[in-house]
Amino acid sequence: MTTILRDWSYRYQWFYDTVSALAAISVGGEKRFHRLFLKDLSINPEAKVLDLCCGAGQATRELVNHFHNVTGLDASPIAIKRAKQNVPQAEYVESFAEKMPFSDRTFDLVLTNTAMHEMDAEQLQQIIQEVHRILTPEGQFIIIDFHRPINPLFWLPIATFLWLFETETAWQLIKTDLPQLLSKSGFKVESCQLCAGGSLQVLRSRK
Repeated sequence: MTTILRDWSYRYQWFYDTVSALAAISVGGEKRFHRLFLKDLSINPEAKVLDLCCGAGQATRELVNHFHNVTGLDASPIAIKRAKQNVPQAEYVESFAEKMPFSDRTFDLVLTNTAMHEMDAEQLQQIIQEVHRILTPEGQFIIIDFHRPINPLFWLPIATFLWLFETETAWQLIKTDLPQLLSKSGFKVESCQLCAGGSLQVLRSRK
């Protein structure tokens, strides 16, 4: 089940930005939220980077501050149009994440920021396999997304947010053992940082 608020968040950029800003308060604000992937990350400005399911380019904006070769991929033409306007420094590709139009071993780093909860179990498995294919040897895959809260105080806020803005796939994700799923697909999981009472995970893995 979805609510009209979810539809508004996709239809109106100002509404999406407002919701994103409010949600990011739990980790110290939008700026800190979009920099979570930088912790313990070795920066090679020449690395080829993919912002997977880039949306309107919120994470892409931070990526281009550190890397010279950034590509954003999203299945939504509306999102791609917005991302090009917001972050023209990056290249963009309109495509489904389950079957990306890239050669094997193309990227050194793939980042996906709060997008995997939109996928059902089969899609999630396909995407992880695709990321493994397009990563260079020793390439890194960073997933930032929802997680089952470990602090009871965060259960009501996360449950309310998921009910208002997300679908059943988000509830399924917080029940999914992503580190195990990555390991089964050939990744070496290096760390899993939990934020906002455990309701958000920053999962780092390497091919």
